[in-house]
Amino acid sequence: MDLDPLVLSRIQFAFVVCFHAIFPVFTIGLASTIAGFETLSFKTNNPIWQKLSKFWIQVFAVVFGMGVVSGIVMSFQFGTNWSNFSYATANFLGPVLSYEVITAFFLEAAFLGVLLFGRDKVPQGVHLFAAIMVATGTFISSFWILAANSLLQTPDGLVLVKGMYHVVSWADALFNPSFAYRFAHMALASFLTAAFVVAGVSAWFLIQKREVQANRKALSVALWFLLFLAPLQAIVGDFHGLNTLKHQPTKVAAMEGNWETGKGVPLLLFAIPDKENQTNHFEVKIPNMASFVLTHDWDGEVPGLKDVPIEEQPPVFAVFWAFRVMVAMGLLMIGFAIWGLFLRIGGKYYQSTMFLNGLRLMSLSPFFAVLAGWIVTETGRAPWLIYQQMTHAQGLTPSLTGAMALFTLIGYVIVYALVFSAGVYYLLKVFRGGLEKANAPHELDSIERPSRPFSAAHASLDEEGEK
Repeated sequence: MDLDPLVLSRIQFAFVVCFHAIFPVFTIGLASTIAGFETLSFKTNNPIWQKLSKFWIQVFAVVFGMGVVSGIVMSFQFGTNWSNFSYATANFLGPVLSYEVITAFFLEAAFLGVLLFGRDKVPQGVHLFAAIMVATGTFISSFWILAANSLLQTPDGLVLVKGMYHVVSWADALFNPSFAYRFAHMALASFLTAAFVVAGVSAWFLIQKREVQANRKALSVALWFLLFLAPLQAIVGDFHGLNTLKHQPTKVAAMEGNWETGKGVPLLLFAIPDKENQTNHFEVKIPNMASFVLTHDWDGEVPGLKDVPIEEQPPVFAVFWAFRVMVAMGLLMIGFAIWGLFLRIGGKYYQSTMFLNGLRLMSLSPFFAVLAGWIVTETGRAPWLIYQQMTHAQGLTPSLTGAMALFTLIGYVIVYALVFSAGVYYLLKVFRGGLEKANAPHELDSIERPSRPFSAAHASLDEEGEK
């Protein structure tokens, strides 16, 4: 059997990235949510907010751990499977990944312990500060990762000299043409993911009539955020689309399933793209709508896939349908946000069983949207590793064999299956325990919270002096 190391390496990296992506997108938004609960607890002294924070910190800890474990191997793959790419981009990717560790991981590591274990050991203000720092660290990490990924999509500030890229402008490289749009799009996706998960879990608890007052507040906050974030994401997505049309027109052509460059292009609701024959089958379309959506002009020009050779066209079928899945999830999110507003006006947003059950299902929708979005982004860039400068084949490790790639792929699948199974087991355990178990009294509750960071130490010294 002829094993192609390029195909297997692409499958392996796609598997690892898709598996890993669902965890950071949740923890980034959830860290900010926890910081919000801690802020409300600090300002109002209402124990409900602390109850919610304690519960969601447990969820955060499990998901954060899964994200760290699943993300470790990604950097190793650059050396094992993509050594030519690693060598060529070392002057940029090396420092960027190091900056992420120094500025984000160290910050998160320093304050995560305080957030998880320091509630009864430090003043409340210090615990709130730790929550804010952890949330800040997650955004710093996403800044560096998206800057690096965006540079591969819209390279700028680099020159290629003897097979190696050199940075001539760090500002242009980091803040490349697509970075701002992609960072905003991903940040909103993180907030939407956290809001829908909080809403879905709170809805589940409300159906079971568990901690009704606390979960009602959590659901209310989540629905307000969804009402604002879901439409805003559509607006940001539109700007991101315009930017992609300008810098990656072939990707947009694949998203729309458009083969011929032309004006007044219809929007395809359904089609089966056929790359081999350069056409679509079974089209269901809305006249001129693609031109209007992409250019804001009913007669605007939309690029076609045939503008580039067939070997430079991405896998059209995957990009076309992944984009539609992402958009469909986005429209569902907006629909549920509006539905929640109407129910709030009637005072029934926490009583409607149909709505609450719908939110339970919708808690998974952001993850499908994120995965679909990454498929559009990465598969739509193919066959380029660095857009229009380096192909996947050029970046591959020359000595890599198909057998080696298959062996590591199988290994990753097995290990990740174990990690995912363990993570889901503990998550379900946390969810089943609910707010009640997360806030159950334990021996540390009898320890008085120190009013100053060193007051506990002073108290111990005073006791020793009295003895």
